[in-house]
Amino acid sequence: GVDSNQNYLHPGTMLPSMLKRVDVAAYNVFKSAQNGTFKPGINVLGLDIDPAKPKRLLAGESYLTTAPATAVQAANASGCFDASTDMARANEADAVLIAVPTPLAAGRQPDMCFVERTVESLARHLAPGALLSLESTVYPGATRECVLPILEAAGLIPGQDILVAYAPEREDPGNANFGISDIPKVLAGLDDASLKAAEAVYGLVSPKLTPVSSLEAAEATKITENVFRAVNIALVNELKGVYAAMGVDVFEVVDAAATKPFGYMPFYPGPGLGGHCIPIDPFYLAWRAEALGLPTRFVELAGEINAAQPAGVITALAEALSQKSRLALNGARVLVLGVAYKKNVNDIRESPGLEILDLLQARGAEAAYHDPFVPEIGKTRRHPNLAGMRSTSLDDLSQFDAALVIADHTDVDYRRIAETIPVVVDSRGIYRQWPDLLPKITRA
Repeated sequence: GVDSNQNYLHPGTMLPSMLKRVDVAAYNVFKSAQNGTFKPGINVLGLDIDPAKPKRLLAGESYLTTAPATAVQAANASGCFDASTDMARANEADAVLIAVPTPLAAGRQPDMCFVERTVESLARHLAPGALLSLESTVYPGATRECVLPILEAAGLIPGQDILVAYAPEREDPGNANFGISDIPKVLAGLDDASLKAAEAVYGLVSPKLTPVSSLEAAEATKITENVFRAVNIALVNELKGVYAAMGVDVFEVVDAAATKPFGYMPFYPGPGLGGHCIPIDPFYLAWRAEALGLPTRFVELAGEINAAQPAGVITALAEALSQKSRLALNGARVLVLGVAYKKNVNDIRESPGLEILDLLQARGAEAAYHDPFVPEIGKTRRHPNLAGMRSTSLDDLSQFDAALVIADHTDVDYRRIAETIPVVVDSRGIYRQWPDLLPKITRA
């Protein structure tokens, strides 16, 4: 059994995290080591099945824009960080934090295989009384339905042999104003002892803890946050087309509406949703609701609207090529600006830029891309034909018939692009800053 009054953290505590993304504990070591506030005593171990990730981190390199190499080097120098592919080392830990992907399977059903395989690989190595905390975004009920049976199959009694918590990841990659250590942490435990252990762990890195009553409430909190964004983005994506038909700029409207100090917050249209959470989570909720016999028409409609945006960009491009250059999309040389899902990050998960590259190739266009954050497209589940494609230089823009602005990275000379390439389709509103160029820009 576990003493609910036990002090779960002591000097030498190990807090492993899955390195698919540098998790809370590891990131805290990086950040605090970088700014000089690191306090020795809490050791962090990163585990991942990809041997390249631990190898790069231990060499002082970073594969994430959110964790600069200088921070990784400082963490290594502190002597409190290590990384490995050996899951057996989980037995060194008092707390294990899991943040692995939760994608969609065929038919837009939740694919929990990464969570399940990770728990299976760790379960037989967990130390008695250790805390296992899931951070991946899941549907309400998933921790109880997917994680607990695996622990039980390994001969562990959740709440006695092993403590269990759910504490969803909250981050905004590329947002310098809100790092992981600046964001309140929602968390829940299977029981009181699990909650106390989770509070002890996350209290090391979070300014404020927000405990909720159940694992399901914590899971629903993260789903609600992401569905809120997805639904509001779908709204402005729909308004984009409506207002364009009226001769009204949706970006101008959103900016003006944002001056209202209450009852409104701005969301902006784009070429489609990207990142691991926002495009996926509405369908996790819809699937769970359907299993209970409940409709989620509003949520599903938002997902459909957002999913249709890449095709809308291609339609706008084809029309612009025909009207402005008398060219067909088939055979046109098209430059896609940005394949990351948002500006100034290197994350291509669920990126609309990848979908747009696929659509361009399917329509017979000669497609290339430029992205300073993504020098080469790696293997992806949905776009295998794009693997190995490399970012092209912007030195010779005259070779292109058209350009598409998909991710509005900061360090790109958009003005020179519009002055050189005959057709430019802007899905991000980046050209609003140059009124003299707007007559030649096509909005999408």
